[in-house]
Amino acid sequence: MKINRSLVISLVLMVLVTALYRILPNRPWGFAPQWALGIFSGSLFVRDKKWAFALPLLSMFLSDLLYQVLYSYGLTPIFGFYEGQWINYLLFAGLTCFGFMIKKGKVANMIIAVLAAPTVHFLISNFLVWSSNRGFGLNRPQTFNGLLLTYQDALPFYRNSLLATVVFSVILFGSYYFARNWFAKKQLA
Repeated sequence: MKINRSLVISLVLMVLVTALYRILPNRPWGFAPQWALGIFSGSLFVRDKKWAFALPLLSMFLSDLLYQVLYSYGLTPIFGFYEGQWINYLLFAGLTCFGFMIKKGKVANMIIAVLAAPTVHFLISNFLVWSSNRGFGLNRPQTFNGLLLTYQDALPFYRNSLLATVVFSVILFGSYYFARNWFAKKQLA
């Protein structure tokens, strides 16, 4: 992919908009564009993978930074930075790999990636919450039933993350498809 000024401006705006969306008040928990951004950037930057990983991580970092600033001024009960957060960043970086698996123009691969990424994040992140025994106040027992309770507690987040990944993937991939075709027609004219 050829990096030009228009692409850089578009990507910077995309990162800013997704970071700002994540800190909107009254947004349903888990309904955020970062999963879709990871998949999209992974499919967009197949050769230059550092950019594929950088986009969702930068979006997450900016939104966490904004959360922290708002929290420090007493404007939100959500703090931006917390112990063990690096694990969440690793998980989001890993979700970008689902985008690498998307072959150009293969809708079936996109659907699989869009469904698999939030599912894998749900399974791993909640397993880690349960196994850490910190549980963010849940303190579920270190038994199989405790693990199932942890997954049950997180089902609303999973449902919202799955829905958000579908919605934002349609927006990102659809916008890219239409913009690419529009620029191609413009260059031919």
